[in-house]
Amino acid sequence: MSVKVDFNCDLGEGFGTYRLGNDEEIMPYISSANIACGFHAGDPVIMKRTVSLAEKASVAIGAHPSFPDLQGFGRRDMQLTPEEIRSYTTYQIGALKAFTRNKKLQHVKAHGALYNMAVNDEKIARAFAEGVYEADPDLILVGLAGSVWLKAGKEARLRVASEVFADRALSPDGTLVPRSQPGSIITDEDEVVKRALKIITEGKVAAINGKEAAVKGDTICLHGDTLGAAKIARKLYEAFRAAGVQIAPMGSFL
Repeated sequence: MSVKVDFNCDLGEGFGTYRLGNDEEIMPYISSANIACGFHAGDPVIMKRTVSLAEKASVAIGAHPSFPDLQGFGRRDMQLTPEEIRSYTTYQIGALKAFTRNKKLQHVKAHGALYNMAVNDEKIARAFAEGVYEADPDLILVGLAGSVWLKAGKEARLRVASEVFADRALSPDGTLVPRSQPGSIITDEDEVVKRALKIITEGKVAAINGKEAAVKGDTICLHGDTLGAAKIARKLYEAFRAAGVQIAPMGSFL
């Protein structure tokens, strides 16, 4: 039986005259795009341009909300109330949706510190999920496989997608290794491909301590700002197809 997986990437993460990553080169190889909504990166012009790129490539579009932290690229922990998280989430989704051709998004995935803090903090995850539901109850909530993200999404009556990562190392407890630690980001192209194939076809991954862990993902992420991301995206696409893995937007099978 053919294995089916969504291949997502964080895009639209420039700001003003500053560019980050190569969205045009990455877009042909992915099935879903997580587009920055202006709080950690992106601006109205970049948001519109990235949405247009995705629509032309028939790539499903998702919002990538963040803490309000342009200076820190959304990677600094912030202490916000549940009401703030709900409202900031709904606001960012609405802003991105306005640029889409049919005012329709497929999914929502939190960015950076917001994503990582909610992995173990049900209060944050629940507030975010409620903000997603308020914006559009048909959206899919993307969250780290095995984390409270998925529980919060289901409790908010949303469809959920378990996410795994091609270019990030995992701690033994299944959480992402903090970017501040050595080895947290995997940039070797062959290692990324080998790792991704094992995750998707075997449901296994080696944690940073070398021990193998079981993991299941509906969608696999490659970060657009990872060194050589465009080349890695192409290699992953080709490797998946060669292995009989069907790449499809998560909305087509969840």
